[in-house]
Amino acid sequence: MSESESGAPAAPPSKSTLTEVKYSLPDLLAEIEAEKGSASFAMEKLDQAEIGKLFKTKKVVRVKPKT
Repeated sequence: MSESESGAPAAPPSKSTLTEVKYSLPDLLAEIEAEKGSASFAMEKLDQAEIGKLFKTKKVVRVKPKT
């Protein structure tokens, strides 16, 4: 049936179609190991630690009164 026969337009093609992609596990593991050794990965870990420090609750420090 075409559009003229059914009276309803055909569904428009989807802009984002899913495609299956297969990766080799050894290749992925090798890439992860290479990234772990890179300076950018170390910076990401450092940034996460620093960001965590910003959101920690701070302890209230009380000064002893002078007598």
